[in-house]
Amino acid sequence: MVQCLVADDAAQLRGITPALALCWIHDGYHYKRLLPQFTCHRQELERFRKRYWAFYRKLRAYQQAPSAEAALDVLLATQSAWTDLQPVSRTRGNKAKLLRVLRHPELPLHNNPAELLARRRVRKRDASFGPRGPSGLRAWDTFQGLLETTRKLGLRFWADLCDRIRQAGQLPPLAELIAATLHLSTSWVPA
Repeated sequence: MVQCLVADDAAQLRGITPALALCWIHDGYHYKRLLPQFTCHRQELERFRKRYWAFYRKLRAYQQAPSAEAALDVLLATQSAWTDLQPVSRTRGNKAKLLRVLRHPELPLHNNPAELLARRRVRKRDASFGPRGPSGLRAWDTFQGLLETTRKLGLRFWADLCDRIRQAGQLPPLAELIAATLHLSTSWVPA
């Protein structure tokens, strides 16, 4: 069972897995969307964003040192006269989810590869107008999943599909290949 999902903070994703880690890039988008009108506010936002991304670049190194939480606290203690710099309080509220990567180093800091895969599927759906019924949706999901899984494992999709249909057993099951490549940390094993 998957123990943790790395995603944005969308309400529909809560409860899917026991733990949720937040994507740093999604959190950073909140600061990119701000449109300050005054030069002093633009400069203040730019200074904060530089500090934010500097912290992000150092985050993996912080896993080896206990100072990461204190460093993030310093960043989030930013006081602003510009009232629109409210995403800081959102980031502050999500601190535990953002720093989950410190306890579980196997987690990525962002989920951009998954976002790109979802975007590809949405483009395909828009071009083909999607499946026509529930069975078509299940077939589409199955084949899209198999295609992406074989691509990520460096296998040929068609060869894997033929091996499955013919039940030839010449290729190892995808589940075995996935398990061998995940390299999950023991940080999820209960003590």
